[in-house]
Amino acid sequence: MNVAVLGLGFMGAMHAKAWRSVKGATLAGVMSSDTAKLSGDLRRIRGNLGGAGERVDFGAARRYPLVESALADSSIDAVDICLPTDLHAPVALAALRAGKHVLVEKPIALDFASASEVSEAAEKAGLVLMAGHVLRFIPAWNNLANWVKGRKVESALFQRRCGVPAWSGWLGDPARSGGAVLDLLIHDIDFCISVWGMPEFASAKGSREAGVDLVHAQLFYRECGPVVIEGGWHQPWDYPFSMEYAVTADGLTCEWSSASGDTSDPFTAELQYFADCVSNGKAPDLCPPHHSAQAVALARFILESRTHDGKAVRTS
Repeated sequence: MNVAVLGLGFMGAMHAKAWRSVKGATLAGVMSSDTAKLSGDLRRIRGNLGGAGERVDFGAARRYPLVESALADSSIDAVDICLPTDLHAPVALAALRAGKHVLVEKPIALDFASASEVSEAAEKAGLVLMAGHVLRFIPAWNNLANWVKGRKVESALFQRRCGVPAWSGWLGDPARSGGAVLDLLIHDIDFCISVWGMPEFASAKGSREAGVDLVHAQLFYRECGPVVIEGGWHQPWDYPFSMEYAVTADGLTCEWSSASGDTSDPFTAELQYFADCVSNGKAPDLCPPHHSAQAVALARFILESRTHDGKAVRTS
C-alpha cells in the first residue's frame, strides 16, 4: 500500500516517521506548502508532547506542494490527513472521491453534519475511513476498557492538560481547531463513547480567555456514576502535557497517569491497524467512523453547555 502524508506539522511529522515501521505500507508521498519541510527539514516543528523537530529522510517519497497533486497521483492508495482541523472533512471527501482510503487525524470534522457526510461517502465508495484516535491504541487505556466490562462504575475522572499552543498559528483559532475541547479533550470524549456510548446529558463549565481554554465537563449515564472530563490549555505555553484517569467500580479503583512513563508506540500501532484494514478490506472496527462522528457531536454539546454556564444539554 502506497501512502501519502498530507501536512507536515507536528502530527504529520509524527506520522511520517511512524509509517517507516508499518509492515505492508510504503511512505510514497508527502505534501506540504512549505518547501523546507518537503526537503525533510522539520527542525522548526514543535508540539504538546515536547521535543524539538529533526531532519527526516523521506527517501524516494514524492513531494507534493498541493493536496490536489497528491490526490491526482494514481500510484497513491491511501492518504494520511494531518492538515489543520478545518480541512479534515473537505480533504477527506476529496480523497474519497479520488478513490483513496483515508486516515484522518482527530477530530474527523469540526461538526457532526460534516463528520457524517465523510462517513457516508466512505461507505458508499467502499473505502476504508478511520480517524486517528490514538488513545485506542495505548495499552493502559485498552486495559481500562477491559477492566470496566461487567462492573458497576461508581465514578470516572479523566484529566488531560497541556500549554496554550503557542507553537501553532491556527490551533489557537477556535474556528479552525475547535479549541481545546475538540483538539485535546476529544481523546477522552471518544474513549467514553467507546466504553459507554453517548450519555443522556452533558454539562460543562470553564473559561476561554487569552489562549487559555479550560473545561470541567460531566457526562450523565443511566448505567454508571458521574463521568467527569476536565482539563485543556493552560498558561504558560510550556505547561507540561499530562493525562490520567481514575475509575472506581465495584469498590475498586483503577488509576493510571502518563507520569508512569509508558514506552509504547501508539502511533505506529494505529497506522499498522489502518494499513491492515486496507490490505484485508475490513472496516476499522477498533475505531469506527460513527464513533468519531459521535465524539464531535458530544464535544459540541459540551461547548454549548459551557456557553450557558453549565446548563445540562440533552445529547439525543
